[in-house]
Amino acid sequence: MTAINAAKIVILATDGYERSELRVPYDQLKAKGADVKIASIENGEIKSWDEKNWGDAVSVDLLAKDVRVEDFDALVLPGGQINPDVLRADDSAMRVVRDFVASGKVVAAICHAPWLLVEADAVKGRQMTSYGSIKTDVKNAGGIWKDEEVVCDKGIVTSRSPDDLDAFVAKIVEEVEEGRHDRRAA
Repeated sequence: MTAINAAKIVILATDGYERSELRVPYDQLKAKGADVKIASIENGEIKSWDEKNWGDAVSVDLLAKDVRVEDFDALVLPGGQINPDVLRADDSAMRVVRDFVASGKVVAAICHAPWLLVEADAVKGRQMTSYGSIKTDVKNAGGIWKDEEVVCDKGIVTSRSPDDLDAFVAKIVEEVEEGRHDRRAA
């Protein structure tokens, strides 16, 4: 068990992440005392997508290829259409997702980010939610899709959209404080 004010959390994203889905967890988790880092597939800054156009950017703290699961308590995956689609085609990003799923540590994915869980073969038999337009992808990968603001299956937290961010972050906090989860491979 790790108190949230002692937790180390990594957010994995690249250009095209949904602004609120990175910023809200980042800001709220930091406000609770967590050490939050941004990982990406390239150094520098990554640019958000904010509703209908490009938004602001955040600085990258470390490369996905350098993320070690043992250094963090949780992985947060913001959505947007562009961000998870690019990440799921990147070997280093997918290694991070697979390593966290295998570790039993908290993995939290919102909106389109469950695409990364589909790509990691971590959906079969799990209850989860996502943005409505990818529910068929989740179901086709064997997931049990639910239309709820937040769904948690043994430390894998999923939410539908920016409207669910408060519940999403609250569940991340709860799951981090519970600690590692025993889960079968999907």
